[in-house]
Amino acid sequence: MINPLQKLAGALSSEQRRGDIRGGLQAAALSLPLALAFGLLSGAGPVAGFYGAICVGFLAAIVGGTQAQISGPTGPTALVLAAVFASFPGEPEKVFTVVMLAGVTQIFFGASGLGKYTYLLPYPVISGWASGIGTVIIIMQLAPLLGLDPMSHPTQALMHLSRDLEHFNPDALTLGLLSLALTMAVPTRLRHLLPPYLVALLLGTLAGTLVFTSAPTLGAIDSVLPTLQKFTMSQGDMNTMLFAALSIALLGSIDSLLASMAADSKTHSYHNSDRELMGQGLGNLVAGLFGAVPGAGATVRTMTNIHWGGRTRLSGMVCSGTLLLTLVVFSLLLERIPIAVLSGILIKVALDIIDWRYLRRFRTAPRTGLTLMFTVMGLTVVFNLVLAVAVGVIAASLLFVKRMADVELEGIKSFDDTAGADSLDESEAAAMDRLGRKCLTIRLSGPMSFGAANRLDRRLAGYERYQVLILDLRDVPSTDSSAVMALENIISNALGDRHTVIVVGLNTNVARSFARLGVMDLIRETERFHTLLEALDYAATLLEPHSTDQDEEQD
Repeated sequence: MINPLQKLAGALSSEQRRGDIRGGLQAAALSLPLALAFGLLSGAGPVAGFYGAICVGFLAAIVGGTQAQISGPTGPTALVLAAVFASFPGEPEKVFTVVMLAGVTQIFFGASGLGKYTYLLPYPVISGWASGIGTVIIIMQLAPLLGLDPMSHPTQALMHLSRDLEHFNPDALTLGLLSLALTMAVPTRLRHLLPPYLVALLLGTLAGTLVFTSAPTLGAIDSVLPTLQKFTMSQGDMNTMLFAALSIALLGSIDSLLASMAADSKTHSYHNSDRELMGQGLGNLVAGLFGAVPGAGATVRTMTNIHWGGRTRLSGMVCSGTLLLTLVVFSLLLERIPIAVLSGILIKVALDIIDWRYLRRFRTAPRTGLTLMFTVMGLTVVFNLVLAVAVGVIAASLLFVKRMADVELEGIKSFDDTAGADSLDESEAAAMDRLGRKCLTIRLSGPMSFGAANRLDRRLAGYERYQVLILDLRDVPSTDSSAVMALENIISNALGDRHTVIVVGLNTNVARSFARLGVMDLIRETERFHTLLEALDYAATLLEPHSTDQDEEQD
């Protein structure tokens, strides 16, 4: 019987298989130091980082919706896991239960079709989120770079920085700066051939072993085999664990789908976002079961894979298999790696995460976008990633609603004489002149959202003493609930003031919206016509007797 892997290999040409193997091996070379570094950053340990890259990378490659995606621990998932460890000290079962719950949540996201909504995140929110993550990683790596124990929160790390500078380890600082310099020193044209992080890891470890021997190292590793974790949750910890799981799921999903879009642009293909979330969720579920760091699709690792010819799921499986083999064969060498070397690598990763492209546009970018970006960035550093993204999305949504409402209000014409009625033809203008200022006409154009509807009442407050209200809906193809309720309010107020209300051009879709919200009975109390001229002529028959009476009284 042919298994799925044999079927996949058989379906590929020999040239494509070679490309996938090359891409997978290069991605593994890049993933190895990052798995160690993110494992250290998360608090779970370097082996947990390895297994995170193996579990998530392998299962997301098989099940996910992006063919060339390389997945593994990333900055957002590692930072959230570090916060979870701080919340449950000495209770790894609860920590990895959170990771399992995050995987289940991602599977639910994918099964519910929520993947497509990631594309709706505004760029300033993504930029602030990325720059905030980079800033947090740099701040939290300052203590390990100095050869000291890391802090659990960036604000705490900043508060202790002056004390740390008085007690730093010179060998550790030297190795950390050397590692950072090496990641920057590899020429751009050679970066795909010599992954800078791997070069820094190897040379930094060699220097730590031979020269700078007093720098703290990872130390002895108890076992390279994963430890199965049991699902544990108590009622008292439920809210904290569920929030943490949702945090990992949301941030991992955003990270993965952004990487998927980057892969699409490079390979000229299209990923399945919902399937990608399900693959990532399955990988994180198994990662939690094995006591590993949760992961997500990683843009840089995916781009490296694609550059070397990786195009199919085989490349992701090759990457994961190579990492597993490396862990088993070279596990004894891991204990020699200086912690400061990994800190230098993480600082370079953080510098690459910060959105310098947007920050360089500080003087020319719109103020609202910059304000939103710095707000998200500040909240990420001071509070947490999920709060920052939530506030950013809400603020961006409100700004978008306001802009759309402004545009929609510009399309709403209200006039009680021909001075502002440039859209009237000659016969309609003549009919309007006969009515004086006793008839108010409101012409709506296009779909109207709740933002514009809620401001329409205020706009009409400047019109007084009209006796007939004409609502011209000929150019309104549809309305949402808020628009219907706003129109109901306008009609109710006019009828309550004993004005006559005339509706023009009510189509089937709009009438159906009125009926669904129970407003159709109110519409039946109005007069309805197909054309504006018919409505103006009817208004004239209502108003002319009043005009005649007023003229007689003046005589």
